Order: sequence, then structure tokens, then C-alpha cells
Amino acid sequence: MSLLVAENLGLRFGPQEILHGAGFMISAGDRVGVVGPNGTGKSTLFRIIAGRQPLDEGKLHFARGTELGYLPQDILEVGTLPLLESVLAAVPGKSDLESRLALAEGELHECDDPERQLELAQRIVDLHAHIELFESEYSQHEAERILLGLGFRTADFNRSLAEFSGGWKMRAALAGLLFKRPDMLLLDEPTNHLDMPSVTWLDEFLRQFKNAILLISHDRDFVNGQVSRILSFEVEGLRSYTGNYDTYRLTRESELEVRAAARRNQDHEIRQAEVFIRRFRATASKARQVQSRMKAIEKIDLVEVDHERAKIKFSFPPTERIGKLAMETRRLGHRFGDLQLYRDLNLMVQRGDRVAIFGRNGAGKTTLLRILAGELEASEGEIEYGANVAISYYAQHHSEKLSREHTILDEVWSTNPSLTRTAVRTICGAFLFSGDMVEKPIGVLSGGELARVSLAKLLVKPGNVLLMDEPTNQLDIFSAEALAETLQTYDGTLLFVSHNHSFINRLANKVWNIENGELEEYPGNLDEYFYHLKTGQRAPAAPSLKKATAAPDKSAATANPDLFPSPAPAPAPDKEDNKTRQEERKRLNRERARLERQIHDAEKEAAELEKSITELSNRRAAMEKELADPATYDNPERYNALLDEYRKAQEREERLTTRWTDLLEKAERYGEQLKKLPTT
Repeated sequence: MSLLVAENLGLRFGPQEILHGAGFMISAGDRVGVVGPNGTGKSTLFRIIAGRQPLDEGKLHFARGTELGYLPQDILEVGTLPLLESVLAAVPGKSDLESRLALAEGELHECDDPERQLELAQRIVDLHAHIELFESEYSQHEAERILLGLGFRTADFNRSLAEFSGGWKMRAALAGLLFKRPDMLLLDEPTNHLDMPSVTWLDEFLRQFKNAILLISHDRDFVNGQVSRILSFEVEGLRSYTGNYDTYRLTRESELEVRAAARRNQDHEIRQAEVFIRRFRATASKARQVQSRMKAIEKIDLVEVDHERAKIKFSFPPTERIGKLAMETRRLGHRFGDLQLYRDLNLMVQRGDRVAIFGRNGAGKTTLLRILAGELEASEGEIEYGANVAISYYAQHHSEKLSREHTILDEVWSTNPSLTRTAVRTICGAFLFSGDMVEKPIGVLSGGELARVSLAKLLVKPGNVLLMDEPTNQLDIFSAEALAETLQTYDGTLLFVSHNHSFINRLANKVWNIENGELEEYPGNLDEYFYHLKTGQRAPAAPSLKKATAAPDKSAATANPDLFPSPAPAPAPDKEDNKTRQEERKRLNRERARLERQIHDAEKEAAELEKSITELSNRRAAMEKELADPATYDNPERYNALLDEYRKAQEREERLTTRWTDLLEKAERYGEQLKKLPTT
């Protein structure tokens, strides 16, 4: 059953077009991931569906009685009810049933009419049945289970929502939505305020959720595990793809490859036709063919090729080498008043370590990074840093320290004034601040833009020990993946806090888990850590893989001597006898006949090839039309077979076109040689 049908949606914010002619359908039980770079309209689409953003054009058609649940990124005003009561209140109705039950019982107590007493007794039985059913579906136990899964403690249940921070209020709002179980759940970055244990719990809870889900998240693994369809904000508009995020990326890359290849072939065809036209425009015998090619060029419907989506793209410069030891702590501990976060931490970080730090919110992850970075003095213990260690620290709160009056360029440049203006602009460009954008004031930037400015400042003056606190927050999924890819090439030592499953798996070779004031260390990445917890064994190290490098092809094409006949001999002396002149005429006649035969053969083969090329081009155009149809991607077997056939046809057409061009050039060379032969 279709819960939502969107038709011809259109929305603009000033000069920026968010949606144009967009349409899609959400059915009961659908699991849809919404992806796109920051600022393209993902959150706006959710606000439109939730009725919080009006459209310029188009309509949304909801099935009768469809219930929505919407979790935005913004901090919500969630009232002042006690935590547990606020979650239970997310499903109204029980209090009404209880009020009706009390009224019926009161009336029965005062009623003397036997017939009315029977009616009231039946109503009381029915109301008790309704309350019992309500409590079985929306029990207090279920509300408590959800709150505990999201990281709350039992002692928090009676605390007023007003006492919690913004991040915990968001968790409370999420708990209410999960308890309510709406027909369609809109989750905009639901893991942003969660720690790793809560992310893991939410991932499992949503896998069991039977109703429709629309999800925005920067965590690749989280998205892959939750969705079976992708709505993507592409350059050409809102597109729908079957499969999870990884499948979408492969399909999209193949789609762009097909379109780019089709455009290359069209450009190649046009160039070849233009070569032919230029060469034979003044040749009367070729006039019909010239006109045919000119008309063919006019009829070509050029395939639109999308520009590559802009993404963060940078690389760390080589860092100064340090000794084997990066840092070591001895009996390190810290407390805030009466709260002891940890004590007696004896940690060792060696050169090249990539340590992921995680634990429940409040366990002290960020505090530990600040202590190691020198921003905060530990309550007890000491830290020893290795020789030549230079620490760089990225943290979300650093965005608050950026000068709001500075432009992006000035703010990044202030970190390392010794760099040239061009060098700083290049670094800003790598973080998607190009052209006049570098002159934007810091004070008007979004959260994602501020995060990118802080990352750019880090690159301007990187250290050989890098500490990062939730670096993927505020980034879209494409930028988060690009950041992970870049950090894989960083040659220094890395310690980072993250709740992004994919990010940790790609980078970590060691895990620190902070729990109950203690820190446990495990080798490997996050999946290997979970494997350790499940089996009680340490996951084996992955074997090293040697990448084979193909040897360069040193063969060179050899020229065909038939294409370059020997030049005509020098003219005979004036007193040459008749016999010699006759032999020369015969030789020239034989040479002329040979060249004319070569021209005829080349043009005949070229004409046959042209027919084959036209047939292949028509077949390829038909396949391009089918590949451009989104319905084709719903049948992976048909799609893969069609793509394979398309690539083979493309390769054959390229070979034939190259041969066709060679033959035309060959015929032209023979023609020039024929003209140079002396007349007899």
C-alpha cells in the first residue's frame, strides 16, 4: 500500500533550485536512504514531508490515516515532563480510556436500573479490554527498554526533560518516536548525539522495525544495514535507486560511465564526420557523402554529461618522523568535583598507531583527548611525549573559537601566515571553498561549513600526532567517506573519537573502550572488537596484500611498407632511347594501377565498415535509452547483461571507427601519391 505519493515537487530558495519536477512513492514497510551533499535539500525534503516547509509547486498525497514521526537535526523543545512520562505520552489515548472507565464505574455505583447496570457493566468490560490491549502494545516496560537502549539510566526516568542537555533531549525525542511506532519514520542524522553502544542498539532496533523508514545519515555502514532504496540529490535532480548505499554508488558510477562513454562516442563521430567534410567538401564525387554527414551531425542529440560532484579532496603532506614512542601516560586520572572519570590509566601510543576511542556519553572520551592535547590538565598522573612529537587537535568545540569577523581565507591563513595566498586558497578549494566563497564571513557559515574550515586549518599546519573528536559530525556521507579515504594516507599517528561505524572500520588498528572508569585496549578495528566480545577471542590480523603492477607494454606498432611506396625515380636523361622510355611508361602505368586499386579497396572496405558502425551506433543508442530508464535498475540481471552488451558494442564500434578512419586516411594518401605521378 502506498503511504505517500509525491508529484512534480518544486521549491526554490532565491536563486538556488532545491527541487524541480521531483516525484517518488513511499509504500508501507519501505526503507529509504536519502543522500546528497550538504545544502542540496535532504533535510528540506523531510520538512516538506512533515508539513513544516511549503512547496512552490507539486503535491503530496498521503494515504488516509497515515501517521508520521519526524526527528530533525535541530534541538527540539520537548517540554518539562519527567523523562519516562514524556515517552509514554508520545502515544495518547490511555488517559482517555482510563477517564471513560472511571466515569462508567462511578455511574454503575450509583445506578439502580438493572438494564442500565448491564449496559454499564459491558462498557466497563470493553474498556478494560481496550486498556489491556493498549498496555500490551505500548507498555511501560517497552518505554523503559527503549530509554535504556539509548543510554539513559533508570535514575533518569523521573528527571524533568528541562534538566537534560540538548543532545539528551534529542535522545528523549527519538525514544518517543520509537515507542510510538508511526507508519512512516523520518530520521535526520539520528546517530549524531549517540555514543557507539547506543548506535549499535539503535541499529538493531531499526532492523526489527516493520514500518516505513526514511533515513539521512553520514555513517555508510549504518545506512547500508538499514535501507533497500536510495533517493539521491544528483546534479540532474532527485533520483531513485534500488539497493543500499554501496549498490547505489556502483549503479551510479556505471550510469555515469555509460553516459560519459556515449558522449565520447558522439564527440568521436562528430570529429570523424568533420574530418571527412573538410577533406572532401570541394570534391564533386563526394558531395552526396559530405551532405549526408553534415545532416547526420545536425541530427545528433548530444548526451548530457553531469559534472563530477564536488567533494572534499586533499592530502596530508609528509610529517616529521618521530621515535617509536608517540606518547605514554602513567597513573593518569581525572575528576570533575566528586565525579571520578578514571584513574591509574597507563597507556602507550606508538608511532603509526591509529586508535579509535569510544564508550558511553559521559565516560570521558573527549576529556581524555583534551588532556592528551594539552588543553586540559589531568587531576593526577603524568604524560610523556616522544621526541619531535607535534600534536594537532580537531574538535567540534573549536568551531566556536573561529573568529566570526574573519573571512574563510583569513581564518585559515591565520593558522600559518608563512604560506602564500595561493597556497592557502588551494587548501580552501580542497574543502569546497573556491572562488569568491573564500571571502564569506565565518559568522554566516553553516555547521557543516564551519567543520570544513576547522579541517582546513588542520591541514595548513598538520602535526605528526593527530587527535580528532567526532570529525564526521556535520559532514555529509560523501565528505565523511572522503575524509576517511584521506586519513588512510596520513603517515603520522592518529587518535580519534567517533560513533561512525564505517569511519572506525576504515581507520582503526587499535580500539580503546572506556567503561566504568576503566579503559580496555583491543587490537584491530570495530568489527574485530565486536568479534572479540562475541567469541572471547582476538580476531586474527588481516594478511598483507601485495598489489600486482602490470608491466608496461613496450611493443611499438610497426609501419606497413605498402602504405609508403618508393618515390618515383628521377627523370631519365634527355637522350634516353625509346626502349628505356617505354619501360618507364610501363612502370608508371603499373604504379598508377596499383594506387587506383588500393584506393578502390580502401574506399570499398570503409563503406562496408560505415554500415557496420551505423548499425552498432543505432543498437548502442537503443541500449543507452534502456539504461537511462530507472526501471532497468530494478532488474539487476537484465541491467548487468545489458551493460555488458553495451560495453562490448562500444569497444567494437571504437575499433571499427579507428579502422574506418585509417582507411580514409590511407585512400587520401594514395590519392596524393597518384597526383604526383608524372603523366605519360
